Amino acid sequence: MKISADTLKKFSEKKVAFIERMGLGVVESKPRYVKLKAPLEGNENHIGIMYAGALFTLAEVPGGALFATSFDTSKYYPIVKELSIRFRRPATTDVTIEMEMTTEEIERIQAQADENGKADYILEGEIKDASGEVVALSKGIYQIRAVAG
Repeated sequence: MKISADTLKKFSEKKVAFIERMGLGVVESKPRYVKLKAPLEGNENHIGIMYAGALFTLAEVPGGALFATSFDTSKYYPIVKELSIRFRRPATTDVTIEMEMTTEEIERIQAQADENGKADYILEGEIKDASGEVVALSKGIYQIRAVAG
């Protein structure tokens, strides 16, 4: 069972209080694809650019959001195993990140999880400012695990 776009929006934006406070929002979601946004306002650091922790959070959340649009949430749950971020330039505007997976990749991951009880996968993202400039690059190692039952 994949969750609806409305449920994903509520879960991504409201489930974790920190994410709600930072104003992170779902711009678009569909099977195998998510686009999220974080506002500059309220997430500035001491010199007026986006705080590194806000950028990191924006890089991490799509892993769970993309999982929810792509995998059967009654059979599996996701965890993040590792996440790295490379800051390229200051973010002085709202920022977005888009991530997607192929059907083949999802099928491979599910087959491995069915066989082994878990499966790792890598998601890479580009955080972009309002003009489309890449302000940070992320690479996450995520894992789906089969729900015990």
